Amino acid sequence: MRILAILATLAAVLLPAVSAMAQVRIKDIATFEGVRENQLVGYGLVVGLNGSGDSLRNSPFTEKSIEAMLERLGVGNLSEDSIKTANTAAVMVTAMLPPFARRGSPIDVVVSSLGDASSLRGGTLIVTPLTGADGEVYAVAQGPIAVAGWAAQGQGASLTEGVPTVARIENGATVENEIEFELASLRNIRLNLRNPDFTTAARVEEAIESRLGGNVARVLDPGTVEIALGSADKLDVPGVLADIENLRVSPDGVAKVVIDARSGTIVIGANVRIDRVAVSQGGLTVMVREDPEVSQPNPVTIGGTTVVVPRTTVGVEETETHFTILDGADVSLQRLVDALNAIGLTATQTISILQAIKAAGALHADLEII
Repeated sequence: MRILAILATLAAVLLPAVSAMAQVRIKDIATFEGVRENQLVGYGLVVGLNGSGDSLRNSPFTEKSIEAMLERLGVGNLSEDSIKTANTAAVMVTAMLPPFARRGSPIDVVVSSLGDASSLRGGTLIVTPLTGADGEVYAVAQGPIAVAGWAAQGQGASLTEGVPTVARIENGATVENEIEFELASLRNIRLNLRNPDFTTAARVEEAIESRLGGNVARVLDPGTVEIALGSADKLDVPGVLADIENLRVSPDGVAKVVIDARSGTIVIGANVRIDRVAVSQGGLTVMVREDPEVSQPNPVTIGGTTVVVPRTTVGVEETETHFTILDGADVSLQRLVDALNAIGLTATQTISILQAIKAAGALHADLEII
């Protein structure tokens, strides 16, 4: 009786912990509508390269950009043959403008070569305006770049590690224009689920109403939950949103098997189930081996030539086939994996087995091949 009491106590302690582990915060499975990043892009020049920049003959836009830059700096009357530099490269500069970014805030930028430069290592990006989709300038980038890749080349061989024509500048741009978004004026806001699902949306609605009370939340569709924040003038909207995003729910989703045929990676979801089926894997292995032999004439032979005589060996090996029964739809994911491992399959064979089970109608899951 004492042992049973101890087991009951352990079960009472462990079961809530297990259920809590299955729950996640709303902020990890959803985003607030309108709170997002914005893409920025710009065209600029990287200078200071050690002869690894664009060749002006193959990149005429680089030459035009150099001329325009020098004219803005007061250097004019340049003839077409006067620019011979190989230390400059035309680049595209991209960045992500975070939500609620204020003037003066630094952001990271990515610099990518546009011409035929071999490397951007050691270069410096000069002032480059970054514009949004509306054509407005939201940030300005400048500074020394950091290249992760490198390249070494000789007369007869070359070696490249990574991509030396792509670089980053940490905090390389400064925000010059803000995107207007009055968070405090909102009276309704929507949660967008990253993986739309009716069950998950209903659980999010229930958790929000349990926290805030009343009918403040409603499910609009599998991916959207609308929340009424109220109409009080002094409503603490950021505080309410912070309270909502830390609520915990148990997300649901469809059963899915994801297969990456290129690398042989297979990911099986926890809800995947199969009907009772019998699986057999086997076939023929054909091996063809070439062992050519050289027939050399005797040293005193007149007119003899060296002849390569082909020697081909062909072997056929038949793999023994046997059936393995995979249990029915109530088995756990571990039982399914153990059954597949018991057959002794390679990754390619396992992919074929899963596709065959799906074609037979016994795999109750979406089979996605990427």
